[in-house]
Amino acid sequence: MFPKQLGYRMPAEWETHQRTFIAWPVRESMCYPEDEETVCRGYAELCRAVAEFEPVTVVVNPDDRRRAEELTGMPPHVDFLAIPHNDSWIRDSGPTFLRGKDGGLAAVNWKFNAWGGKYAPWDLDDQLAPSLLDHCGIRRFDAPLVMEGGSFHTDGEGTLITTEQCLLHPNRNPGMSKAQIEEYLRQYLGIEKVIWLKRGLFGDETDGHVDNLACFAAPGKVLLQVCDDPGDENYDISRENAKILASAEDARGRKLEVVPIPQPPAAYHEGARLTLSYINFYFVNRGIILPIFGGEAEDTDRRAMEVLRREFPDRRIRTVDGMAIIREGGNVHCATQQMPATLS
Repeated sequence: MFPKQLGYRMPAEWETHQRTFIAWPVRESMCYPEDEETVCRGYAELCRAVAEFEPVTVVVNPDDRRRAEELTGMPPHVDFLAIPHNDSWIRDSGPTFLRGKDGGLAAVNWKFNAWGGKYAPWDLDDQLAPSLLDHCGIRRFDAPLVMEGGSFHTDGEGTLITTEQCLLHPNRNPGMSKAQIEEYLRQYLGIEKVIWLKRGLFGDETDGHVDNLACFAAPGKVLLQVCDDPGDENYDISRENAKILASAEDARGRKLEVVPIPQPPAAYHEGARLTLSYINFYFVNRGIILPIFGGEAEDTDRRAMEVLRREFPDRRIRTVDGMAIIREGGNVHCATQQMPATLS
């Protein structure tokens, strides 16, 4: 039986967490291994930031454990779990947790192929979710679908948001129709409705993950990164997706309120545009971990913090250096995976 038939659903990210999982970087898979020290220190900062709010389990390759412990400083509420893995983006390679009607947990193990076969090898990452769930003793549902956790967001009340660019890309599930993919999402995540945006941010090597573009702030409310410069590659993308969201209804028939967040100024490395995003923040218990970028982005950093403080007055906005790991292709949300709290 599918998880939905058994009463499971994916909770919203803002619901209470039991802990956060973070996978430690792997030098062999880095796009820029010369940046290893900077990247690892960025992950250490992220671990410490999340640990201010909730427990953190750092998944490490066995040979990297001592270094990870040294850089993080082993603060309270951080522990380390040795599981071999190829890459650090646990949002995409890790499990998607579900909660049942009885308050207990289960999880979906998606197939993983390194964002359409872009980074070999990925065999260890494809086994990360099963290994992690076996360690935690959590029931596992194996989905016949290549899927990354950064490619969708849910509101916890039956609505999912994603992009056609990613989920319908032939390098994920060739031969599978949009309707088939949507039905799998319904059955494995316990949702009722999928809102399909068109494209993700320009240059995003994930083929348009939605967690760089838009996310639910609450049921019926979506945060959207926007671009006001007609000469920018993201201008038409953001306008198109804003139009879709403005006309959409969620699973409960509510019109969506769209809250804009300005994009950071464009930044480049070796001629390629970096995927800078404030939407790639992460909900933690009573807080938000927000990547900021500094320099020319100081004004938009400030405006992004203002929007989040206004929208989440009961949460502390904890900023981290968003430039530390972005050249490896992702940021805070990509590097984290929430384990929801069980409910009695």
